[in-house]
Amino acid sequence: MIYFEDFSVGQRRLIGTHAIPRDEAIEFARTWEPQTYHLHDAAAETSVHGGLSVCSLYLFAVCTRLFLQQENQIAVTAMLGKDEVRLPKPARPEDTLTYYTECVAVRSSRSRPDSGIVTLLDTLQNAAGEVILTQKVTLLVSRRTPTD
Repeated sequence: MIYFEDFSVGQRRLIGTHAIPRDEAIEFARTWEPQTYHLHDAAAETSVHGGLSVCSLYLFAVCTRLFLQQENQIAVTAMLGKDEVRLPKPARPEDTLTYYTECVAVRSSRSRPDSGIVTLLDTLQNAAGEVILTQKVTLLVSRRTPTD
């Protein structure tokens, strides 16, 4: 388990990878974000994305699943915020995505002596190393030993 005391600014960690099955991405979009550029090749070709793209909600779900499945779990008490979400390039069905996180801020909680606040900069990249998604996530993380 990774506790608040284990974080320092600048730490970068590999969280995991995920290959996007085409059928799964299309079905997810059909249910949750039914835009034509997520569903139909012909419509997607003429879109701003220039081809079929994976919906952002699917990408957020991938990040959440990989975060929760990582071998060395973070002692998260709560997510306090998600900020500065950017999607500079589209993800494509059949892409393999790699999820990294970097600690960009740590501070003690003023109201909860048993916890601290950690801000992570998450990055999702495709196999070519192109950034697909970035986001800052602020977490309330348990301390290994509470302070007074």
